[in-house]
Amino acid sequence: MFEDFIDAFRNFSRAKTRTFLSLLGVIIGVASVIIITSLGESSTRKIRDEFGSTGLDLVSISSGFMRRSRNAVQLSFDEQFRSDLFGAVKNIRKVWFKNSASFTVSYGETSVSSSATAVEPGYLDVCGLSLDYGSYFTVTDDVFGAQKMVIGSEVASALFPDGDAVGKGVVAVSGDVPFSFRVVGVLKEQAGGMESSTTGIYVPRGFYSKKIKPNPAAETVVVQAEDKKFCSSIAEDVESFCTDRSGTEGSVYVFSMQSMIDQMSSVMGALSLMLSGIAAISLLVGGIGIMNIMIVTVTERRQEIGIRKALGASPLAICRQFLVESACITLFGGILGIAIGIAISLAIEYVVPDLQFAIDFPACAVSFAFSVLVGVFFGLSPARRASKLDPVDALA
Repeated sequence: MFEDFIDAFRNFSRAKTRTFLSLLGVIIGVASVIIITSLGESSTRKIRDEFGSTGLDLVSISSGFMRRSRNAVQLSFDEQFRSDLFGAVKNIRKVWFKNSASFTVSYGETSVSSSATAVEPGYLDVCGLSLDYGSYFTVTDDVFGAQKMVIGSEVASALFPDGDAVGKGVVAVSGDVPFSFRVVGVLKEQAGGMESSTTGIYVPRGFYSKKIKPNPAAETVVVQAEDKKFCSSIAEDVESFCTDRSGTEGSVYVFSMQSMIDQMSSVMGALSLMLSGIAAISLLVGGIGIMNIMIVTVTERRQEIGIRKALGASPLAICRQFLVESACITLFGGILGIAIGIAISLAIEYVVPDLQFAIDFPACAVSFAFSVLVGVFFGLSPARRASKLDPVDALA
């Protein structure tokens, strides 16, 4: 077997141009697969990074204008709903209520208009919103409806360009009613998440229920799963629960960041697989070219085959010789294709800095194995033809 490899290299050196052309089809096919799968993996990672790693264990339930059917019955997200939901759906750790109101927040002559979210104590921490400085609301703040506020980084920069927002008093106008608030915390800017860490304004839900709308039903319910792997099943169970409760389908809109990421990753994977399949066609074209060249090689080396057979070489040895030669072409073509594919992927990352470079190593292994298999498959027919040559005819 080792001698067959040595003979293959000798034959390659004697026909450099032919060997290069044979390698080219395999190199292009393997490199194309590597580039496509790498771009797909890089895009998937970019999507995950944009969504962030926080809030992936949360499932949001909304009604009202988010309903998907005009005839759907609107549910009331009250305490009875919270209790029934917690008991009916498995793998729920906690259920949170929140409401929103339009606020214009002023400090001195500077004002910022944004939607304020009334949340329960501990919710911001569950959403993964970290504090740059200050503190969150407490249970006491919620019970007594304290007029305290946690603001996003951009809101803090707009209202307090000199910094040190905590402890400052601001005026928030909801409708035509002004309320005085004390800023107790400023959020650290971070990517992704279900809530905004930059433009968000957060107040205790206890304040909302006492000063804005007495005993309100929640506008949005946020379910925290025991683990993010349960989010998809919880979303399905919540839809079923709400359909049974309202008697109509589409009564709520259920959103899960983890489910969305999984769906987008699945779409990207399917797209990469389809494009890789198209790119792999060039490998088959390259294989046909290798078979054509091997047939020419067998014809040119008829005398060599005849001499080897006359000296006692078996048909199996002759077949193996040409099969190894064909496999070597695709072996080195596959290695060069992987190297070139990785190099081009790195170049693309350099041109597009926002795209995180990632290599799909299973795809590399599969494309390399497929290239070698192509060489063996398309080299088998010429190798068998060589092994069946009659020594007398070959030497004639």
